[in-house]
Amino acid sequence: MTRQWMGLALVWSLSAASLWAIDLNSVQQEPNLDKRNQLAIEYANSALDTARTAYQANDLDKTRTSLNETGEAVNLAYDSLKQSGKEARRDPKLFKRTELATRQMLRRIEGMAEAMNFEDRALIDKLRERVAAIHENLLQDIMAKKK
Repeated sequence: MTRQWMGLALVWSLSAASLWAIDLNSVQQEPNLDKRNQLAIEYANSALDTARTAYQANDLDKTRTSLNETGEAVNLAYDSLKQSGKEARRDPKLFKRTELATRQMLRRIEGMAEAMNFEDRALIDKLRERVAAIHENLLQDIMAKKK
C-alpha cells in the first residue's frame, strides 16, 4: 500500500513540475482562447508564488521579474477573454471565473505587500494597480447594462 502512495506522489510531483515548466510564451501559443485564459491565470499565480519565494530569499531582481510576469499573465488572461468575442452578460462563466481569480490574486498581492519592507513595496504597487484595473474592467463587463 505504501508503495502505491509513493508512486502516486511521484506522478503528482512530476505533473506539478511540468505545469511550472510552462512559460508565458507557450501560454500565448495556445489557440483555444478559453484555455489560454485559464493557463494565463494559473501562470500568474505560479509567478506570484515565485516572486514571494524570491523576495524571502532577498533576490530582488527575480522578485521584480516574477512580478512583471504576473502582470503580463493577467493581461494575457483578460485579452484572451476579449478576443474570444464572448459577451460577459450572455456567457458570464469565464468572465466570472477570471474575476474571482483576480480578486483572490489581489488578496495575495496585499498579503505579500504587507510582508515586504516599506522601501520594497514600490515593486508590488504597479502590479496591484494593474490587477485592480483588470478586476474592475471584468466587473464592469459582467455588470454592464444591456446595449
